[in-house]
Order: sequence, then structure tokens, then C-alpha cells
Amino acid sequence: MKRAQVVRPHQKTWQMAQSRYHLCMRYLVWLIATLFALPLAAQERTPSHCIALAEAPGIEYLHKASLTDPVPVETVRIHYVAHASFLIRTHGGLNMVTDFTGFTGTRDLIPDVVTMNHAHDTHWTSNPDPAIPHVLPGWGPFGQGIDHRLDLGEVLVRNVSTDIRSQFSGVEPNGNSIFVFETAGLCIGHLGHLHHEPTDEQYAALGRVDVVMAAVDGGTTLDLPTMMNVIRRLRSSIVIPMHWFGDYTLNAFLAGMRDSFQVVEVGGPSLDVSLNRLPSRPTIMVLRPQYINEYE
Repeated sequence: MKRAQVVRPHQKTWQMAQSRYHLCMRYLVWLIATLFALPLAAQERTPSHCIALAEAPGIEYLHKASLTDPVPVETVRIHYVAHASFLIRTHGGLNMVTDFTGFTGTRDLIPDVVTMNHAHDTHWTSNPDPAIPHVLPGWGPFGQGIDHRLDLGEVLVRNVSTDIRSQFSGVEPNGNSIFVFETAGLCIGHLGHLHHEPTDEQYAALGRVDVVMAAVDGGTTLDLPTMMNVIRRLRSSIVIPMHWFGDYTLNAFLAGMRDSFQVVEVGGPSLDVSLNRLPSRPTIMVLRPQYINEYE
């Protein structure tokens, strides 16, 4: 007759511990294998600090910059060229022009990056200079949009697609782009020729926007009440109005925002911005467009 095996309490505890140990080891092996199986490009993809961080510190701003002076370390220079075109210059000397029409305000400047939107021909060109290293259209095949994530080390340029009005179908899905420039710890957004308030998903894709260039014409892009709602939701430290057609339009926008934003007339076309000197209160910085050749 076979004697029944007796399992003592301390033996049962030891067996349970062994089982948990083997289970943990199997999970650890699976996790390591999964991580190493990820595509190399996905592992090397530069993360967006604008999406990762919720807020930025702020004290004050630097303004009335001189375009010909060196850009201070950890500072970005923003120069309003015309209409919706801005020259964004980094400390390392990278030059980026928004809503590029083929014109930078000077014959001598070849930008490193240009972005474009095709709602109107005052926001893009079909013949960009072939010497420009990076030309980023804000649209792709009709309705499909486009995805840009250009990492130049000192700056990451990415976009969020939005819809635009179309004379052919009423709406062209994903025909516009909001471009975001991440550099010197800052998140700088250019809303382009925006035709609708971004969705919750689009707001989330933008992430934190410390500085925003917003069209305030009140008609060809967004109506002023909707644009004001967009700006209030973004909660940017600095708002730079663009795409305004005279002081009447600009002043209408400023009047509607003075309850929650301070307004500063910079007195020129350029602004120097750094992360640790952002204004403590949301501020509208009014830049006056000026061609670079006239300014230098």
C-alpha cells in the first residue's frame, strides 16, 4: 500500500514562492523580448517635449530684438516678415520660414526649413528654391493630410493636420497644417490658415504651445470669437497676431482679448524669446511686419 505524501506548511509556502518566481521570470523574458523586437526607428524617434510637459515656467520676455545680432543661447528670434510668414532663427543659426511664398524679405537668405499651407497662394509656392534643404507642405493627397517630423538636432519640426474650406467640395479634410517648432525648450506653434477650431484630439496632438502665431483677420480664416476661443484654450504665454489687414481688424481682436491677456506693442518686427523669461501672464505681442532688407 502506497503511503500518502504529506506536504508540511513550510514546504507549501516554498512551492508557492517558487511558482511566483518562475512566473515573474517568464514575464521578464517576455518584456525584454518585446522591447528588443520594436523597430529601431521607433526606438530612436525623438520624443516631443511639448506633448510630454504640461506647463513651462515664466518670468518675463525679451523684446525688440535686432535681427543682425547673434541669437543668445537658449533663445529663439522670431521676425515677422509679412502676412503669415515669420522667420524663426535659433541660437545655432538655423533659419525657418512659415507659410513660405518664395519670399523671405531678403535676396541673400536661403532658409534651412520652410513650411507651407495651400488654402491660398499667399501661403505657399509651387516653385521653392531647390537650394532649400527642407520644404514641408502642410497637405498631402486630397483628404489624406501629411505627417512631418523633421529632427535637425537643435529643432524638431512637426505638424498637426486640420481641415480647410475648399471651393470644389466644401471641405478638404486635412488640407491645412498647424506647424510646431520645438527648440530651446520652447514650443512654438503657427496655426496657418486655420478654418475650424481644432478637435480635442488635435489639441492633444499639439501639446503645450508657449508661443503661437494666430490669424486674426476674422473672416478668411476663423471668425474672431472662434479664434479667441482657440487662443484661450491653448493658454500660450505669448500670442503673436498675424494675417490682419489693417489696424481696424487688429484692434478688434485686441479689444476682445484684453480681459484675459495683457497687450504689448513691441515696436518692431522682431522678438527674442527664451523659456525662463516667458511672461507670467498670457501676453499678446504685437509685431509689425517688415522686410528683412529694410530692417538691416
